[in-house]
Amino acid sequence: MKRHAGGSRAAGVVKGIYIALILLFLYLPIFTLVVLSFNKSKSMSVWTGFTLDWYGKMFSNSQIMEAIWNTFSIAVVAAVISTVIGTLACIGIMAMRKRGQSVLLALNNIPLLNADIVIGISLMMTFLVFGISLSWGTVLLSHVTFCIPYVILSVLPKFKQLTPNAYEAALDLGATPGYAFRKVVLPDVSPGIFSGFLLAFTMSVDDFVITHFTRGAGINTISTLIYSQVKVGIRPTLFALSTIIFVVVFVILVISNFLTGKKESER
Repeated sequence: MKRHAGGSRAAGVVKGIYIALILLFLYLPIFTLVVLSFNKSKSMSVWTGFTLDWYGKMFSNSQIMEAIWNTFSIAVVAAVISTVIGTLACIGIMAMRKRGQSVLLALNNIPLLNADIVIGISLMMTFLVFGISLSWGTVLLSHVTFCIPYVILSVLPKFKQLTPNAYEAALDLGATPGYAFRKVVLPDVSPGIFSGFLLAFTMSVDDFVITHFTRGAGINTISTLIYSQVKVGIRPTLFALSTIIFVVVFVILVISNFLTGKKESER
């Protein structure tokens, strides 16, 4: 019994150290970035005092503000469009036969498995061949293109979980097709639609490679701006920007987990 207890205690210590090392590896770079955003010096190796100047300069920098606007405006619009198209595609897929569904899903998985650089170059060449100038719009179209497969993967399982013949039963009871879809189908698939929207939004904000190949001159997102700054030297204003993004995401996750836990406790 003592040996068993000692072994369990030792295993618990090892697990604790292992988890601590993983958390340290993941969050130490972020913590370092946050600290550097308050460093009065431009150097990353010398601490000369606390300051908020870099945050003020970040908000007064038109290039950074434009990159933030481009990033989130493209992400929101692309997520909305890809969610609508992906949901409609799921409705069409569910109306197909099994063989047709398998073929279409296989085609849908190709962009997910394909390298981003291949998709980015392909989209860029397509725009150039058709004489479409690279701009904000081409980045938007590109993001919609690669976000749709992710939306389909999120929404389709919810359609497959629907109660069989519930939609037809609503029609038999006198409901119009639109009313039956809104009241019977949509409430059950809405969690998948919301997940698809969030996934598309996240993928759009996070993308660099495809954006890099399909953006026009003077069009920057946060990722492409940071890439261009790295080549000439990272400025502390980018540390401030990264810190704000991290804090916003962290707050959203905390609120989301709190609301989810509250709903589960009320059930």
